[in-house]
Amino acid sequence: MLKVGLTGGIGAGKSEVSRLLVEQGAVLIDADRIAREVVAPGTPGLAAVVEAFGTEVLAGDGSLDRPKLGSIVFADPDKLAVLNGIVHPLVGARSRELESAAAEDAVVVHDVPLLAENGLAPLYDVVVVVDASPETQLDRLVRLRGMTEQDARARMAAQATREKRLEIADIVIDNDVPLEELQARVREVWTDLVGRAQASR
Repeated sequence: MLKVGLTGGIGAGKSEVSRLLVEQGAVLIDADRIAREVVAPGTPGLAAVVEAFGTEVLAGDGSLDRPKLGSIVFADPDKLAVLNGIVHPLVGARSRELESAAAEDAVVVHDVPLLAENGLAPLYDVVVVVDASPETQLDRLVRLRGMTEQDARARMAAQATREKRLEIADIVIDNDVPLEELQARVREVWTDLVGRAQASR
């Protein structure tokens, strides 16, 4: 099994790359999706978040109001640290469970937004960074996700710098390119990863 850590700044296009890798045959473990699962209604994770931040972070139906919680924690590093202290261990445990269910010869891609920030590179055999210029990130966040420019800049500033992410990369996928070029590059990277997986057996 080859364990791949896939990361990139918000708006860099990491989700598109992970989707293309799955099309090639990768087993995807999506940290964001797991992070939502572990704070779903009725979970110990949600109870811990409410205990830390109060009932105002709940939506009317009892689920987590993610935009409300985001507006609290992204403006305050201490509160963000509290949230991460609750969610990250739960995500880690579930990720390990899913990984152990994958086939022995699988290329397992862990989609981890905060890989650089949390010093997680040593956990993976290969780190793949999806890179885009800050201008491209900002444009995508405002145009495609409907964020205000101020919100988008705050989210970008809360993450590692582009330089810090590139420092930990074994493979870089440039996503300041048209989709066809991105698809071709992902196919190249997939061939590389499969080769590494076979060599490690």
